[in-house]
Amino acid sequence: MTVAVIADIVASRQLADRAGAQRAIAEAVQRVERDLPVATAPLAAVVGDELQGEYAALTDALASLLLLRLALPDDVDCRFGIGVGDTRPIELEGRTLPEGPAWWAARDAVEHVERLQQRAAPLARTGIRLAEGQDATMSEAIALAAAYALSRDQLVSAMSERTRRLTYGRCIGLTQRELADAEGVSQSAVSQALAAGGSAAIIEGFDVLAAKARA
Repeated sequence: MTVAVIADIVASRQLADRAGAQRAIAEAVQRVERDLPVATAPLAAVVGDELQGEYAALTDALASLLLLRLALPDDVDCRFGIGVGDTRPIELEGRTLPEGPAWWAARDAVEHVERLQQRAAPLARTGIRLAEGQDATMSEAIALAAAYALSRDQLVSAMSERTRRLTYGRCIGLTQRELADAEGVSQSAVSQALAAGGSAAIIEGFDVLAAKARA
């Protein structure tokens, strides 16, 4: 079983510097891979504004993508489609291309998130789908993960860039004092920003995911 991820840049056509946005995403991916190296194939640009990556477990993908969202600057955002299932890479003209049910599910998931953004949940950024042919007993876990991702997206999408930086730092184990020194503010200011942004719930959730990823 593979966890396939398709990411695309939100409102990419409205960006003044699309190349700069892609560089910012690539740098954020590299940072996340240094801090939590769990991807079997880290997210990488494949065509246009789309990126693809693979993980061995859903907990790995959710932990990694959370850090990625927290690492992105204010003017760059991505939506993610996660597909859980089998893959069947194919060879074409000397290249290996990702293919199979997990990728089809990931495509469906990212398109679902885009529809959600236009209607019921403007701050949604992560969709999760179970590929056809998988054990039906997994469907409940996938539904729970999808609900968690929607709630998490709501909090992260509402954060300021500084609060996301602080939350990222706390997720990877930095103290509030270390973050305050890095930001040039007081520890009290860090504590207040984290509390106002709802970061405690995000950090606790990340700790649960990361504990599974690092096991």
